[in-house]
Amino acid sequence: MVSVQSDRPDSGQGGEELLVPSSVKIVVAGGFGVGKTTMVGAVSEITPLRTEELLTEAGEEIDDLYGVEGKTTTTVALDFGRITINSELVLYLFGTPGQDRFWFLWDELAIGSIGAVVLVDTRRLDAGFGAIDFFERRGIPFVVAVNCFQGSHSYTAEEMRVALDIADTVPLVLCDARDRESCKAVLVRVIEHAMNRLDVMA
Repeated sequence: MVSVQSDRPDSGQGGEELLVPSSVKIVVAGGFGVGKTTMVGAVSEITPLRTEELLTEAGEEIDDLYGVEGKTTTTVALDFGRITINSELVLYLFGTPGQDRFWFLWDELAIGSIGAVVLVDTRRLDAGFGAIDFFERRGIPFVVAVNCFQGSHSYTAEEMRVALDIADTVPLVLCDARDRESCKAVLVRVIEHAMNRLDVMA
């Protein structure tokens, strides 16, 4: 939270102290087609910025559409959204592109972030390994959010931890990337996890 002095004429002598919401940056990452654009769009209070392009025949040998055969577009740069958590906190969301050939953008998108959501799909858990490794190597706190697609396999949290090879200290939550409240709960968990990490390091 930042305090500033108001310059309004009616604010009284010396000015009135106003509270300006603090802003933080969270990255929404994960493999191709796991629901990153959907999550940013569902939770954002503004019309999200999207950089989607149509999938073409030229990418057929590069893009793995297993499990997402109906997907027709892909993010080529970023998704951007904003959500006000409360009167003191505004989140700016940066969704990453999912294909390997666009991962050179991830370092730029991660700069200044307090934490990340690694979104995974139980139909293709292996698509989450790259994102998990990315944030682990950079020491950026992250939460693994399992996007519960209709008709997807159901596993216990422990089974998914073993499959993804993540420590017990990494939060793992279930979510529906289409539901605003579900996505909001994931983001709050990221903030909590990041703050706990800071407390431990202090």
